[in-house]
Amino acid sequence: MNPFEDMRLFTQVLESGSFTAAAEHLGVSKQLISRRVMQLEERLGVRLLNRSTRRLDVTPLGHAYHEAALRLLNEVEQVEQSIAGEHGQARGTVRLSAPLSFAVEHLSRLFPLFMQRYPEVSVEVDLSDRSVDLLAEGFDMALRIGELEDSSLIARSIAQVERVWVCSPEYLAAHGEPDNPAALAGHHCLPYGHGRTSQWRFERDGKAQVIHVSGRLRANNGEVLRDAAVAGLGITYLPLFIVRDALAEGRLARVLDPWRPPPLALSALYPQHRQGSRAVQVLVDFLREQLRGAL
Repeated sequence: MNPFEDMRLFTQVLESGSFTAAAEHLGVSKQLISRRVMQLEERLGVRLLNRSTRRLDVTPLGHAYHEAALRLLNEVEQVEQSIAGEHGQARGTVRLSAPLSFAVEHLSRLFPLFMQRYPEVSVEVDLSDRSVDLLAEGFDMALRIGELEDSSLIARSIAQVERVWVCSPEYLAAHGEPDNPAALAGHHCLPYGHGRTSQWRFERDGKAQVIHVSGRLRANNGEVLRDAAVAGLGITYLPLFIVRDALAEGRLARVLDPWRPPPLALSALYPQHRQGSRAVQVLVDFLREQLRGAL
């Protein structure tokens, strides 16, 4: 019986989503992992997983065991690194969740530099605009843009993200330029996200104003909205890094700049049990160094 090995097997099953995928990742048989998980459940006297032919469901006790196992395994990893004299050398794997558009624009060019600087660190990147559950899904760190919810996660500021309202010169020629936020009621808007309506926040002279906008096209991807604006379909509100090239090339024009609110924060979030991880800390420090003032 090796409880730490059972923890590693169980967490891999949850992170992989199935016994088969976990077996392929670890290079062992599916039957071995299934048998070890069943033995773990027998030893604990509880059911951690509900098995069926179509899906693998985690019980509430399974979720609790997974979170505790991740904390213990990470602590063991840090102790082993310290005893082996590697505490000052960053090593290990960082599972990172990052917004899609931001990662394509910035992280794709930065990761080669990071890998060269830290040859003992591996990074597994999941690109998604959804707000992942770091503990439940086994992520070591997430990058988020915008206001953060109160949580037990540790947050470190990376950079500031400017947002701008833009549309094509052809749209301006056809519909005129809105001279204040209320004028958007007479314009075609391209909101980000889902739902029938969206809110755009404006600020001028210390006074905030919220305007409900709607349009025939909305999406949860900045590139889709940028390209729609370039095509003359309306006004959209996006991070500057998504539209910077189109602005420089004259394919888009900025509007309503006097009402632009303060920038959003780009933050790195990680669980408390990962704050001692050298791999996580050097990645955060590297991103702060490379991105400060670049957005």
